[in-house]
Amino acid sequence: MDFAPYQDTDPQTTRALSPPPQRSTSRSPNPKSPPPNRGTTDPFLASSLPAPSHFTDEPRGDGRGFGNTDLEGGRSNINLFDTSLPLRLDHEAMLAYLLLPPAGGVFLLLVEHKSDYVRFHAWQSALVFTAMFIIHLIFSRFSVLSWILFVFDLGLITFLTFHAYQDANNLDRIELPFFGGLASSFVDAE
Repeated sequence: MDFAPYQDTDPQTTRALSPPPQRSTSRSPNPKSPPPNRGTTDPFLASSLPAPSHFTDEPRGDGRGFGNTDLEGGRSNINLFDTSLPLRLDHEAMLAYLLLPPAGGVFLLLVEHKSDYVRFHAWQSALVFTAMFIIHLIFSRFSVLSWILFVFDLGLITFLTFHAYQDANNLDRIELPFFGGLASSFVDAE
């Protein structure tokens, strides 16, 4: 093709032509007519996808899953790390000590029903800090002793919170003398 400004022949005569437009009776498609079948397959057909149970970790009844041997008489579906609240186990156990003791322990005793680990820490928190509250009332007349008890309370809260968080991975319990055994017996009796 020659792009010179002055040409002998018209460039339109040597150019490749577009295909002729399709002639139809109407220019817009009829809304009542069915959509044209293009012959393509839908990638989202239900028959081509696996069942939703294929993606879960639930035990299968065909012997291939992890729950095919029932050693505990029907207790294979119990998870020791489940909680009633939508929080992680370690965070819930920490809240037993951090939520305004002893009220946080009592609150968790009311709402937590699944996790013995959280219930143990809630019982221990409620028992220990109720006793500490009574000791504070008794020694409230002595300001120096009250401040020493207050610092002891903060240290005890920090110690118990740290161990509740750290020991949640293997469900170990840090039991304080007298109160820890009492809390364990309450949880075991439930």
